[in-house]
Amino acid sequence: MDRETLEANIALWSERIAEASAPWGGAQICAVTKTQSAETVNMAHAAGLSLIGENRVQELMSRIDQFDPDLHIHLIGSLQTNKVKYIINRVEMIQSLDRDALADEISRRATAAGLEMPALVQVNIAREPQKGGIGEDDLLPFIRRCAEKPGLRVRGLMAIMPIAADLEAVRPYFRRMRGWFERLRDMDIDNTSMDILSMGMSSDCIVAAQEGAT
Repeated sequence: MDRETLEANIALWSERIAEASAPWGGAQICAVTKTQSAETVNMAHAAGLSLIGENRVQELMSRIDQFDPDLHIHLIGSLQTNKVKYIINRVEMIQSLDRDALADEISRRATAAGLEMPALVQVNIAREPQKGGIGEDDLLPFIRRCAEKPGLRVRGLMAIMPIAADLEAVRPYFRRMRGWFERLRDMDIDNTSMDILSMGMSSDCIVAAQEGAT
């Protein structure tokens, strides 16, 4: 993609997201960089995007040293426990915390590295069997278990919604996620900072912003 087109796209979507999220105080764009070259990612950074989301550990590690050093990098894809060691000191946040074994491994690796890894708990809000994520019934107990693990700090929630031709069909899921986010934040759980609600992809990000994504 040429620089001029990229800059125009970023300006357009930044404006749309800002307008949609204004009632909630604004939202930050996390640019998913899957399959994009490091050169394109760095151009996007120069055009104003500071936060990127990487789906695959192997792809991230193959080009992370080519990224602008000021980029904020989050791991947003499904994470295998045996891959945690590669990214524990290379990313700023893991957005796909979805099971006890992964929480244990993040805690172990982070503690060994002398750091605290922020993470978002992935919620399977639509109960889709093909997707990862904690169910609503186990969400609070899971967060309480995570709060007891050294080197791990839950910073909020993440959810991926069902694909729908009618975006109004997924609006209730976004609204439910915002409800959970606010309830958990008000509980003031130890070792937990409920301040990030990551939801919305290219097709439904405007609805996500309207319903309180941060």
